[in-house]
Amino acid sequence: MQTPYTLIVPQPDVAEIPLIFDSPHSSRHCPEDMQAIAPQAAIDSGWDAYVDQLWSGAVKHGATLLAAQNHRSYIDLNRSRLDIDPELLDDAWPEAIQVSEKSKAGMGLIRRYALPGVAMYDRKLSIAEVQHRLTQYYDPYHQQLQDLIHHAHARFGQVWHIDCHSMKSVGNAMNIDNGAARPDFVLGDRDGSSADPSFVLWIAEQLRAMGYIVNINNPYRGAELVRAYSNPQQGRYSIQIEINRALYMDEKTLAYNAGFPVLQQNLTTLCGLLARYIRDKLQAN
Repeated sequence: MQTPYTLIVPQPDVAEIPLIFDSPHSSRHCPEDMQAIAPQAAIDSGWDAYVDQLWSGAVKHGATLLAAQNHRSYIDLNRSRLDIDPELLDDAWPEAIQVSEKSKAGMGLIRRYALPGVAMYDRKLSIAEVQHRLTQYYDPYHQQLQDLIHHAHARFGQVWHIDCHSMKSVGNAMNIDNGAARPDFVLGDRDGSSADPSFVLWIAEQLRAMGYIVNINNPYRGAELVRAYSNPQQGRYSIQIEINRALYMDEKTLAYNAGFPVLQQNLTTLCGLLARYIRDKLQAN
């Protein structure tokens, strides 16, 4: 079995800071037991292509980067563990479940649809299959992220967590902004509940100074990975960053476009500014 994640730690000549990046959807790998019938192009539309590469410069500035090694359609690490879709199962789930609106739309913990109207499977999944995906992929990733955040907080007293994603340049029927053109970046802090709003505004200002169009909490507020590991009152700050794919790739061919190195360098610059911001905050306390 392929390892469930890759962990990239700060370079040895750089002082570590309590800044954790995670990229839960940047893997294109579909394990063999997935056995999906959806066309590969439809499955690839849910792939946050190259997001881990875009943020790879973070480790040059003392941050840590955690990246998943399974496709989000196999199991979505940015959904609640309880978000089991009963329509996908061949039997009743043996534990309590909390079916979200995402699952009802076919895009929950395990996707029923690759795209609107495009079925992922021609069969029901067994309880054992879903449990395997949870214990071998979902749980190890969440445990590693939780450990990183816990240890950073224990050492420094505060921790900043950035959950990294990409988004289609135009919303589709599975999104709340169907047909709408999207900005360059969307920052999500669950309407101010997962981080200090001034921190979110600070990031928005840095990106806008680079010439980007930035929204906050529209159309993405942040999902499970932001909700589960944030507690601003305890100095645990967590936000989600969505990047418009048209900035760096051809959305049809999935190849890099000329914007990739520019965006990658700008994000590395942002990470350097973030490192300085965090060091200043730690010194102030």
